[in-house]
Amino acid sequence: MGLVGLLTSSALAGEKPNIIFIFADDMGVGDVSHTTGRAPTPHLDRLAKEGMQFTDAHTTSSVCTPSRYGLLTGRYNWRTRLQKWVFSKPECQPLIKEGESTVASLLKSQGYDTAIVGKWHLGIGWHIIDGSKPKKGQTGPGWNIDYIKPAVTPTSNGFDYFYGIAASLDMPPYVYIHNNKAIQVPSVSKGVPSIKGGIARVGAAASDFEANECLKVFAQKSVEYINEQKNSERPFFLYLPLTSPHTPIVPSKEWLGKSPIGKYGDFLMETDWVVGEVLKALDDNQLAANTLIIFSTDNGCSPAANIKALQKKGHFPSGELRGHKADIYEGGHRVPTIARWPKVIKPGTKTDRLTTLADFYATCAEITGVKMAPKAGVDSVSFLPSLKNPKLVDRSAIVMHSATGSFAIRQGDWKLCFCGGSAGWSKPAQAPPGAPKWQLYNLKDDLAETKNLYDEHPERVKELHSLMLEYITNGRSTPGPKQANDVKGVSLGKEKRKKSKTKK
Repeated sequence: MGLVGLLTSSALAGEKPNIIFIFADDMGVGDVSHTTGRAPTPHLDRLAKEGMQFTDAHTTSSVCTPSRYGLLTGRYNWRTRLQKWVFSKPECQPLIKEGESTVASLLKSQGYDTAIVGKWHLGIGWHIIDGSKPKKGQTGPGWNIDYIKPAVTPTSNGFDYFYGIAASLDMPPYVYIHNNKAIQVPSVSKGVPSIKGGIARVGAAASDFEANECLKVFAQKSVEYINEQKNSERPFFLYLPLTSPHTPIVPSKEWLGKSPIGKYGDFLMETDWVVGEVLKALDDNQLAANTLIIFSTDNGCSPAANIKALQKKGHFPSGELRGHKADIYEGGHRVPTIARWPKVIKPGTKTDRLTTLADFYATCAEITGVKMAPKAGVDSVSFLPSLKNPKLVDRSAIVMHSATGSFAIRQGDWKLCFCGGSAGWSKPAQAPPGAPKWQLYNLKDDLAETKNLYDEHPERVKELHSLMLEYITNGRSTPGPKQANDVKGVSLGKEKRKKSKTKK
């Protein structure tokens, strides 16, 4: 039975809205100027003024590939074979399984035209040429791919149209993909500017591929797509995952020197410009009134942005949060999230609803009147009620995951981290000698996660630990029939403790 057969529809009154989700890359809560950011982001400020800010929204993971999986499937990434880190090689096969429901396939079943423009990073099913060896001048990965043959791309996951790149802007091959085929066969070896100077991550590239042109290309293709939908009788879904401000930090020539905080700020401003181009296209085509547009990001700011230098200039990418990308701390996964839908959302509002971006799946289902299949969106709870009334904060608990595979569970004001450190890139990564193996914080009183209450509230630790085990065992965190995780024995892991040097 196909996906459509697994879904039953109960039509909602009124016209179905267009839906756009813009997903920035490595951007913290303090990177927008309507919070504390020093780089002007007028178009995101406009979205916040005309829509709703989510003050407590989180990615499912503090790194890229897994958080994108959670967004599109409504299922926690740690239920998959990817238990830590991200896809970094072109040979990595698709993380979304064949026939697995996505937001795109759900909306497509309800009559939507579906498109993605930008960065995929969930695995491309390239045809690998066995035994292929690089020829002279062919440096780095990506030369063993048969680019002539069709690949498994987003068009296998419910998207009618794809124009973009396979992974991050610093991961070869550097080539644009249209639907399921590379636009140009790579013919040169290229790399990207390294954080420490020089060129890094050299690999197969199309001769005309330039990293600092990607945002302009994505903006152009997105506007073209929106223009094409003006006279369509079908609603559309556009997923726009950007490559910025992730490394390489390469703003185009037009944006160099525009911000007061350097290239990172310039890249933030160009990211904001893409948002502005989308808003202008909606206005020009008179589509804004019934379009739900959401902006968010796949995890917090990366230390590759040189956070200390930015802070000296008065720019705090993580705001008052602890940590950054890769960490289990709030700076790793609490992200700026804004929604605008003039027909539904009251302008200038905020919601404190505890939200995981995995909730996007169930939200789209409720908007379109779809009853989700038992295996679909198993960790997703619709935030449509909160869009209508920001005071409705009915979400119970959510789970977050660090780059190294450590868990945290949040319920109400309480957060339990199943590790003793950041479990990412912040120090200490592991529990210091003599410290508790886990961390418990009350975020209402201690948003910066400075006081570990693990020893003071054993009953709270026990309660949250039990809930986490229940979510793992049931294969879901929402009501419904028990499901299987893709791997057996999903574990909270054992904390590796550093031995104390203190002599007995």
